[in-house]
Amino acid sequence: MVDLSGLLAVMTAIRQLVALPDNDFTWSAWRDHQAALADMDRSITALQQGVVPPLSWLFAPTGPLQEVSLRSGWGAEFLAVATRFDAAMTHNT
Repeated sequence: MVDLSGLLAVMTAIRQLVALPDNDFTWSAWRDHQAALADMDRSITALQQGVVPPLSWLFAPTGPLQEVSLRSGWGAEFLAVATRFDAAMTHNT
């Protein structure tokens, strides 16, 4: 069972990182901030409605978030949030 509130917190945190100025989207699936933030916002809205959208692709090794984080200087922060993502996805109640 997933932890919806945990996933919402993770997506909110990752959205803040994606919104940082000067992020480099060259090797990601997104063309720019707006495209990435639109994906984040759709996921956040779904989670707020109690629906878990496909999120694993965002956090996968060499996935778009890792690529942006490494090229933009927040790789350590990404790893911390990715660890929280993994915990929320495998939450046992």
